[in-house]
Order: sequence, then C-alpha cells, then structure tokens
Amino acid sequence: MHTMLRAWLRWLLKTLYSVEVEGIEHFKSAGDRVLIVANHTSFLDAALLAVFLPDKLTFAVNTYVAQAWWVRPFLSFVEFFPMDPTNPLSTKSLIKRLQSPGKAVIFPEGRITVTGSLMKIYQGPGLVADRSGAMVLPVRIEGAQYSVFSRLRGQVRLRWFPKVTLTLLPPRRLAVADDVKGRARRNRAGQLLSDVMTEMMFATSQYQRTLLHALLDARKVHGGNHRIAEDVERKVVTYDELLAKIFVLGTALAERTKSGSNVGVLLPSALSTVITFFALQLHRRVPAMLNFTVGAQPLLSAMRTACIDTLITSKRFIAAAKLENVVQEIGANARVVYLEDVSVQLTWVDKLRGVLESRVGGLMYKKYAPAASADDPAVVLFTSGSEGTPKGVVLSHSNLMANRLQMAARVDFGSQDVILNTLPLFHSFGLMAGTLLPLLSGMKVFFYPSPLHYRIVPEVSYDINATILFGTNTFLSGYARFAHPYDFYSVRYVFAGAEKLQEETRRVWNEKFGIRIFEGYGATETSPVLATNTPMDHRVGTVGRLFPGIERFLEDVPGVTEGGRLHVRGPNVMLGYLLAQEPGILVPPKSSHGDGWYDTGDIVSVDDDGFVTIRGRAKSFAKIGGEMVSLTAVEQFTAALWPESQHAVVSLPDAAKGEQLVLLTTRMDAQRGSLAEQAKRSGYTELAVPRKIIALKQLPLLGTGKVDYVAARELAAKEVGVAI
Repeated sequence: MHTMLRAWLRWLLKTLYSVEVEGIEHFKSAGDRVLIVANHTSFLDAALLAVFLPDKLTFAVNTYVAQAWWVRPFLSFVEFFPMDPTNPLSTKSLIKRLQSPGKAVIFPEGRITVTGSLMKIYQGPGLVADRSGAMVLPVRIEGAQYSVFSRLRGQVRLRWFPKVTLTLLPPRRLAVADDVKGRARRNRAGQLLSDVMTEMMFATSQYQRTLLHALLDARKVHGGNHRIAEDVERKVVTYDELLAKIFVLGTALAERTKSGSNVGVLLPSALSTVITFFALQLHRRVPAMLNFTVGAQPLLSAMRTACIDTLITSKRFIAAAKLENVVQEIGANARVVYLEDVSVQLTWVDKLRGVLESRVGGLMYKKYAPAASADDPAVVLFTSGSEGTPKGVVLSHSNLMANRLQMAARVDFGSQDVILNTLPLFHSFGLMAGTLLPLLSGMKVFFYPSPLHYRIVPEVSYDINATILFGTNTFLSGYARFAHPYDFYSVRYVFAGAEKLQEETRRVWNEKFGIRIFEGYGATETSPVLATNTPMDHRVGTVGRLFPGIERFLEDVPGVTEGGRLHVRGPNVMLGYLLAQEPGILVPPKSSHGDGWYDTGDIVSVDDDGFVTIRGRAKSFAKIGGEMVSLTAVEQFTAALWPESQHAVVSLPDAAKGEQLVLLTTRMDAQRGSLAEQAKRSGYTELAVPRKIIALKQLPLLGTGKVDYVAARELAAKEVGVAI
C-alpha cells in the first residue's frame, strides 16, 4: 500500500474507531516467516490489519472474493495471494511462499462471522502453517463486529463508530508429530489451528469483570430496549427494566443485610431470583443459593457452614412448594426476609430513584461498591451431596465470567437464540449456562420453575420457539417420553451434563426430534463446565474436549489401567470451599499436584485429539476379589441391556471378597442371569455382575436430577442387611 495512503487510512480509522493495538511486541518477536491468523468480524478487518500492523503484508484472498467489485479497489493497494479453497495447488503455492521470508495474513474462517462467534475453521491454513514451518501469530479483532460493516445487522445494536481493538498474542508454531501423515496430518494441523483460534478468543476476552459490570456492558452492546428475559408470568423484561428492578431492590436489601455477608436465597427458577441475585451484588452482598429440595436440616447445615444469618425467600413460593415447616425451622435461627414484604414497603420515591440510578448504572455501581473486584466472591453454591456431605463452593466473578466466555469461545451462541432454562439457580449449570450466559450475551432466556414437569416443558419449548436447551439425562429422557415430535422443532442445540448421557436418550432424541445431544462434563467447583461436545468438535461416548485456558493432569490410580484421576487448574476453578467443620473459613483449592489445582475425583482418559471419556468416579471403583471394577461401566452395560429403565450400582462391604455390587433399577423384571450374559457380551467378567438386584418404581434422586447415591447405598445396605 502506498505510504501516504496507508498513513491517511491509519489516521482516518484511528479517528473514527479509536483503534488500539495491544501486544505489538509479539509481531516483532515472531521472526521473518509469519502466518498471521485473525478472526473475521467485518469488511474493515483487512484494512485494519494492513494499516495498523507494521511491515509489508501479503493477504491470502479467496479467488472468488477477490473478483468482487468492493474488494478490487482495496487489492490494488496491497500485495495479495489468490487462493482457491477447492484447489490443492493454491495451498501448496502459499506453503512455498511462506518458506521464504515474508508475512502473510489469512482469515481461517474463510468468511465474515454471521453469529458474532468463531465460525468453522478451515484445515487449509493449518496445513500451510505446518508444512511451511512459519510461526503462527494470532490476532483478535474486537469491536468491528458492532460496526455497520459487519454482517450482524438485526442481531446486535450496530453503531457507526464503535471502538476497535487489535490484540496480538505470542507467536507459536504448530507442532504436528512427524509420524502423522496424509489426511491425518491435515486434520491434526486443522485441529491445532482451531485450538489456537479458540484459545485466542478466550485469552483476549474480558473475564476480569464483575457480573453486574458485565450486565451493564451487555445493555450498552444490545440496547436498553433489548428483550432479554421472561418467566411463567409471561412478562418479558428488557435490559432497562431488568436493571431498574435490580437497583430498586438492591437498595432495599442493602438496608436489611450486612456489607460483604453471605445472604441465603431460597427461590425458584424465576425472574425474581435473577433480580435478587444481582440486587445483592450491587451492594457487595454474596448470594448463597440454597437447594429447596433437601429439607430443613441440610438447609440449616448449609447456612451454618456459610455463616448465613439472613434468608431471602417468597411467601408465594413457600406456599406453592409446601415449605412452611422448613422456613419455620430456619426462622428460629436466622432472619427471614420475604420479597412480598419488601415490595409493599417500597414507596414511589424508592422506585423512581432506582429507575433513575439504573440509567447511569455504571456510576451508581461505583458509588455503591467502589472496591468491587472480579476476584471477589460472587456466589456460594453447595455441592449436590450425591456422594457425601455437601460443601459450600465459593465462586468469584472472574470464575463465572471465565466459564461463560470459555463456553462462548467454542459454541456459536447468538443474540437471536432463546434459551429455555428449567434448571434451578442453585444448580451451577442452571446458574452459569442457563442464566448468566444468556443475560450477559444478549440471548433471551425463559425461566421455568421445575425440570420435572415432563409434559409441560416440551410445550413451553414449542410456545417460546426455544433454540437452546440444557438438561440432565434424567430430565431429557423424561421430556422425550411425553413430547410431541414437533415440540422441539426450533431447537438448535441440546446440552446434557451432571450425569452420564445414556445411549437410549441419545437415540430417542435423534430419531424422534432429529436433534443431536451434546454431552458435557464439569463440577460445581469449576463454575461448572470443563468440557463439552460441540457442533464442530463432537465424538459420541465422550464429553468433548476441555475448554481453552484449562490445564489438566492425570494421576495414576492403582488397579486402573486406562486413564487416570483428573486434576485441573484454570480461571474457572473456584476460590475455595466452605466446610462444616470450619464455618465461614475459605479453604483454597489444592490437590496432590499443588496449590490451585482441583482434584475432580473422576477417572478419565484423553485421546490423541483431546476428547475426554469419563471412566467413573474414583469412589465408584470397587475392589472385588483383588480386581478393580468400575461401577460406572456396570451401569453402562446394564443400560445397554435395559435402555428404557434407570439404573444405579453401589458397592457394599463383603466378608469374602472385600466388596459386593448391588444394582438398583426401575426394571421390575430384571434378572441376574440376563445381566450376566450382557456383561459377557460387553467383555466383562463375572466379578462385574451385581450380586443382588433391587427393583424400584423410582430411584432416589437429588433436586438436580442426579441419582442420590448416598440414599441409594443406604437403601441397598438395608435390603442386603449389611452395616455401612
């Protein structure tokens, strides 16, 4: 590009878009043979890179795009390399070119995003980087997608001159093993480049923010009139309306609670819960989301563990859920605040002040919480207790923000999506994926109070034109039994977590609704998602690939030949535990691998492509006759034999062999002989066949939809007649 024209364009773009370039030192350290890869946000992208990056750049341009009338004038001022993606010779020519000194720019997506997220990453650019040996320099373009030159019209609020940032990350070389050849090498190089791009999107995301700050930013991006949330009351709220309610309630709750304290929240999945959640954070209170399905004693135990002396709930909810006796017991030990009482005491002055404050929300947030930090506690959740006593899990703002952005880096969510959230907000998946992800990303979310209404939830999905659904295997299986084949006609993605996705559930959803379920994996302690299958990275039988920014370590387990015990570290790993024996004392994560690491307690294997397969809980391995038997594996081959039923396998003490297996099943005519034959067909020995089968109409379940293994083991022990 001519020097004077380049300087003029640089001045013009900087003036109009306040362009900032971060990490320019990485450009200088990349060397003399560099492949620059960037996300493609708008028609401005090439011009931005051409004038703000130093040195002479060569742009790899699709042959057909280069013929467009609006592209030809720009190409006359830069050096470009025409590429036909259908012609292998084009790729070979670019490889040869990069084997000599020079810097080439390529957009691996091959097209401008129409979702706002990364789109398909082509394998060709990865192969170019691999074969040429050039350094790969990732560049994130942020902000141009909000300009009138993007392809997101109708999806986000476009502006004439949004601020644009170019962020350069450290250069790297794609390392494909020498013994990988042919198509496998091309696939591997493409996968590595895709990882570079997703890691870039996450690494340059702004997860070091508080949740309320992110909500205020979302209003700026999508507009105050953007319709964002709805519940069974069927009143849709906009960002402006939601924030107004948050500011009004926030001041009222601040008068009834202590600064910095943990405040109990006992409410269903509804707009009032979301408003309460953010209202508490406005004045630096920490919402502790309580599981209303567990009974009075576990709730009191949780409140003691987190030092909660104030509980916020609703009279209407307490009556509907028949929790009067529970709240009465809680009231003897803590102050109970009813939202209805707070609402009655609000004056028109309070409401007007809240509305006005919400219009300048950023300034008022700084006033009310001047010391608020992304590393502060944002929420206290409690583990499900499926295998022991529940613990308080303290998650920071940056933990939850990081996990939301890790998920967004892998999945093409868009502001046109409608999420149906049936999971309770005391469930980490229901809070992060079902609530924070849509609210902070401009996606409309519909809150339904119970995932157990198997006949109603499909109807709601049909009525609201839901496009994304989160659930557990238990819930998804229930919906499939009662739903009309057209109820989920609008659904793009269904994500399953919290428990193993059964093959029968996968099959029914595929055959009845034509929908592929994406199985994921995580833990409350990791905010919660660690991995998930996605439309672009999917392998049946696995839980997908670990998210960007997560480090992993597999610890050897005696007797386990395949896989190891998974330890993880990353920005989404909790601040720490609150334990019953030390109420209110934060215990940071630490495992045998060191400080900051979280021991998941799961035995997993990871294949060459990074897909994770769950082999079972470390605690769900029984030592029978000196051999290690996976209870998860037994459940899986049992489910393959009787796919329409639910099953749980527990281990109990045994005087002769150390431990014995007991199967609890909803298959009323289950016979041990049939199970033994299935075990043999599946490659397991007689040791893997449960000694006793207990048939039940319903397995004991937790409120999250998981099997309650503590209750299941106690039931089995009573039936078998052994002490545990």
